[in-house]
Amino acid sequence: MSTVLCVLYPDPQAGYPPVYARDEIPDIGWNVNGHPAPAPKGPLGFKPGELVGCVSGELGLRGYLEKNGHRFIVTSDKDGEQTEFDKYLPEAEVVISQPFWPAYLTKERLAKASKLKLALTAGIGSDHVDLDAAARAGVTVAEVTGSNSVSVAEHTVMMILAQVRNYLPSHGVSTNGVWNVADCVERGYDIEGMKYGAVGAGGIGLAVLRRLKPFGLELHYHQRHQLDPETEKELSLTFHPDLESMISDIDILSLQLPLYPSTKNMLNAKTFGMMKRGTYVINCGRAQLVDQDAVVEALYSGHLAGYAGDVWYPQPAPVNHPWRTMPFNGMTPHVSGTTLSAQARYAAGTLDILQCYFEGRPIREDYLVTDAGNPAG
Repeated sequence: MSTVLCVLYPDPQAGYPPVYARDEIPDIGWNVNGHPAPAPKGPLGFKPGELVGCVSGELGLRGYLEKNGHRFIVTSDKDGEQTEFDKYLPEAEVVISQPFWPAYLTKERLAKASKLKLALTAGIGSDHVDLDAAARAGVTVAEVTGSNSVSVAEHTVMMILAQVRNYLPSHGVSTNGVWNVADCVERGYDIEGMKYGAVGAGGIGLAVLRRLKPFGLELHYHQRHQLDPETEKELSLTFHPDLESMISDIDILSLQLPLYPSTKNMLNAKTFGMMKRGTYVINCGRAQLVDQDAVVEALYSGHLAGYAGDVWYPQPAPVNHPWRTMPFNGMTPHVSGTTLSAQARYAAGTLDILQCYFEGRPIREDYLVTDAGNPAG
């Protein structure tokens, strides 16, 4: 018997299950780096479209795990001293967490987790795991690659339109019972003809570029490796080998790349100063890609026209986090990748990875960040 410790976000405040707005979700396929996503064996344990990313939803895993003799512990209590997470961590062989409500597997926590063999992210992004410490401990780190890339891409496009069109203040005017049209449009523009710069053109970044092409923007991108000529021609993309050459003449800059030591605080007071006045910054990557205080200062000074993001540090953000109250912000509490549609995919992927692990079958390489301590993926 193995102990599987799962940390998920709390249930809706009105109770679980919620009253769903729709009876179903579209049945669409997804892929991992161009390959069909592996499908778990047997029943999923949930109906696609159900809220399974919260504590009571349990990712639909309880039936499978208990049928196979495993102990399954699910909690949202992850921060501070003497949490449920810390209580059960020493006996856990598998830890499941989310980017949206991350249980931070620090060096100190990993030192206490002597039985831990698999750290599994239900979603994309494993920066809540100290990968160096996990590698030294021989822990396999896996995530459900590709499961919610489209979800995050759609959220990014939504944020771009909301910021440039000044949607959020305009919606506030309508709900306040007034009709201040001038107040709504004094900061509203069309995105057609603007220059858009993607920092990162992987699964999410490229999906955003594809969705923006019909809007008539001039599309630019920067990353370490240039895309193939066919894709660049199809989307009329301009490649920039270095960040500085792109950001100086961009109207909308979006971050879609992982957090590494080399990318931490890549946008800071210096790089913001290189941007022209009135630039919008969108960050659905990771919060620490930008310098927190530099964002606040650039908004108050008027150098940035707006900042919208779906990622914070730490998560959940404290009540007094400055990004909650800074001007011209369009922040959301890391929800982009956990729509009900995305949950159906990352929960299925989580089950698939668990089945491979417990049955002694190889976990698909696309899902692996580290394999028993060795670099992978």
